[in-house]
Amino acid sequence: METKKRYSKLKKIVIVLLLLVISFWGYVQIVNLNSKHMTGRQKLLKAIYPAWMWWAKLKGKNAAELYNRQKQPPVSFYTLKGTLNDNTELDFSSLKDKKVLLVNTASDCGYTNQYDDLQKLYEENKDKLVIIGFPANDFKEQEKGSDEEIAQFCKLNFGVSFPLMKKSTVIKSPQQNTIFQWLTDSTKNGWNNKPPRWNFTKYLVNEEGMLTDYFGSSIPPMSKDVIDAINKN
Repeated sequence: METKKRYSKLKKIVIVLLLLVISFWGYVQIVNLNSKHMTGRQKLLKAIYPAWMWWAKLKGKNAAELYNRQKQPPVSFYTLKGTLNDNTELDFSSLKDKKVLLVNTASDCGYTNQYDDLQKLYEENKDKLVIIGFPANDFKEQEKGSDEEIAQFCKLNFGVSFPLMKKSTVIKSPQQNTIFQWLTDSTKNGWNNKPPRWNFTKYLVNEEGMLTDYFGSSIPPMSKDVIDAINKN
């Protein structure tokens, strides 16, 4: 009799778990109806993004926020140059008189869905803001694709139209690209030495070429903090 009760209880647990798995799989499919050329991992990460952000906020993970609005950089931001995804050069002197949000990105990260908010932020503030993505494979190898594959992924799945740079290294190392050398060296930018701690770290430079804000990965691009920083004179 006892064995039958245990079997019955186990059967109910298995059924409930099976229903949960089926329901979650259905949710993943619905969330990814418009996803194209995504791997199973990328679809899963897109589906769990809201929960991921909630958990990151709860734990304070990658949520660092720094700002300094007074420091003139020893090295001008506008002397920098970088290579875009299509191998053309971007001269940062062309960015004068606009705020610039620089973000290290990846296609296989829990924060990858921030591409949606970055695109929305870009579209809503084109008159005063430039967003530049810096694909990098620095954290758990979450950006293994080629420049062409990255551009296609971003365009097809998130409608990204803001500039993407050629894939590079953004963490402090001999290979670190020159833009992130400037962003993470106080002798160049005037005050900040903090490098990206994970993908989708955000650095804001104002209209005068001064680094003003650092936002950690778990701070959404459309958060009040980011929007207030962009709107601040």
